Amino acid sequence: MRSLALLPKAHLHLHLEGAMRPATLAELSGEHGGQQPSGSRDFKSFEDFTSLYSLAARLVREGPRENLLRLVREVVEDAAADGAVWIEPHVNPLTYEDDPDAALDVLDMVIDEGRRAAARLGIGFGVLVFARRNADPSQAVATAHLATRRAGNGVVSFGLAGDEARFAPEPFAEAFAIARDAGLISAPHAGELAGPAGVRAALDVLGARRIAHGVRAVEDPALVARLAAEGVVLDVCPTSNVALGVVDSLSDHPLPLLLQAGVRCTLNADDPLLFGPGLLEEYETARAAFALTDSQLAATARTSVESSGAPRAMVEDAIALIGEWLAQDCAVVR
Repeated sequence: MRSLALLPKAHLHLHLEGAMRPATLAELSGEHGGQQPSGSRDFKSFEDFTSLYSLAARLVREGPRENLLRLVREVVEDAAADGAVWIEPHVNPLTYEDDPDAALDVLDMVIDEGRRAAARLGIGFGVLVFARRNADPSQAVATAHLATRRAGNGVVSFGLAGDEARFAPEPFAEAFAIARDAGLISAPHAGELAGPAGVRAALDVLGARRIAHGVRAVEDPALVARLAAEGVVLDVCPTSNVALGVVDSLSDHPLPLLLQAGVRCTLNADDPLLFGPGLLEEYETARAAFALTDSQLAATARTSVESSGAPRAMVEDAIALIGEWLAQDCAVVR
């Protein structure tokens, strides 16, 4: 059996604060005298999940900046250990500073620290800057302008996170137009808490080329066909989908059906602090629970690097290495 740890891959759907190591969270929470969430759990609602995520973010935001730098370093280290050759964590600098110039300084810290850690480990690092659905759309515009100030210099994509069932994408069209005009990949969340209409709106209103989740597109065969025909990529997170009740169980997950229909998909961890598995474990889950073949897993990894914001030379090198992985003797065991 080929080692999935040795399969080159990109990690594209990972929220920075939600990727904190449990041990780091316990340490930071202890320093603040608070109580921390404990690994993977069942969530009764999306608000239940976001409250736990907010706790992790608060511990970083209210602590010294070294906490943020440590978080970035550890997230990059964990990605490299899972076989990632590129990592693109989701970050909102306005989480840390309200003033745009101060927020830009935070963004620069994340970019610089991420690049240093990635270079040390021989992988690549870029940032997806995201806006919040539950904030005023004018803040999304400000976030987009902030992202464009580092477009092509650390920031590679632009996203939208939050409860899509409560906040439609139309008010955020201006922000995404600004980001796309600067050359950033449009990669909003959709098709998780809302159905196919949310995915369609992400395509038509936000110009999405990658969609974080997107799995509920499977409810509309015409939309699935459109995704396949247009080459739109879904950044799928199976364990997260089960934990948040998007699907009842892994056996009900639509990833195999989407792949069979020709939809390009990637595998991702979303928030391993809260859901448990990291990137490598999601690939192992896909092999065990979905019976994906090594050819399918290699194609998924290839999609992840091809649809990332990684430099072209890095993408080409990774594709070659994926081909070598697939060509190797399958007696190699992890």
